[in-house]
Amino acid sequence: MRLAVISDVHGNAFALDAVLQDLRAEAPDLIVNLGDQVEGSADPARAAALQAELAAGGAVEIRGNNEEKFWPGGRRHPISVHMGEWLGTQLDPATIQHLAALPRETCVAGGRVYACHGTPDSTWHMLLWAWHPDPTHPQGGCYHARDARELRRIVAPLEAEVVLCGHTHRPGLTRVGDTLVVNAGAVSDQVDGDPRARWTLLEQGRGGRWTVDFRTVPYDVQAAVAWSRAHSPFGEAEAQLLESGEMTARSRTIPAE
Repeated sequence: MRLAVISDVHGNAFALDAVLQDLRAEAPDLIVNLGDQVEGSADPARAAALQAELAAGGAVEIRGNNEEKFWPGGRRHPISVHMGEWLGTQLDPATIQHLAALPRETCVAGGRVYACHGTPDSTWHMLLWAWHPDPTHPQGGCYHARDARELRRIVAPLEAEVVLCGHTHRPGLTRVGDTLVVNAGAVSDQVDGDPRARWTLLEQGRGGRWTVDFRTVPYDVQAAVAWSRAHSPFGEAEAQLLESGEMTARSRTIPAE
């Protein structure tokens, strides 16, 4: 069983193009999309269409926290409201309705793999880590690992061999008892200073053992930036975000709600 996991495309069709080319060469049995599909300004309509095509071909989708911004009252910050208004000019109502109605969680591979965007209870919370800003540095901060006992209390009731999550834009994994917890890499909007796109390949081999391959894919960042500058009011912010590969809690194009 080979699972390809994508997460946090954030409306970046250029990064997604490169990821899909790399992904399809691996011929996975199933693609799982962990959400945050279109909240960004590097051709979100094409990014949505590419992900809709994946879903039509059998990919499994769940919603991220940014899909919940399409709910009534889901946007409060002025920049987020502005982004929502602009996305409304790029996406057809049926696409928006579909994204808003995606489930928060799912199980695949005969129930052996559980998937959510953030945590089982919230698309907004982080499972493996939490971001702690550094008040002495406007753009600074670091991730702190969740307490291992608390993580066990969350993961154990799921009774899964693998738990998938996204949201942090930071690939990583740990083992909780007999469960492998995998935080998939983000297609767009990186946090580690490396602007390349990410996706994750899981494979279950002999004896049922799962292996995880975090993939890194170069793409044309400047083409993505150029599209945003030419077609959206968010070009300069998108350039800073995509070129730097540093999306700290205080420098996101769209702030947390």
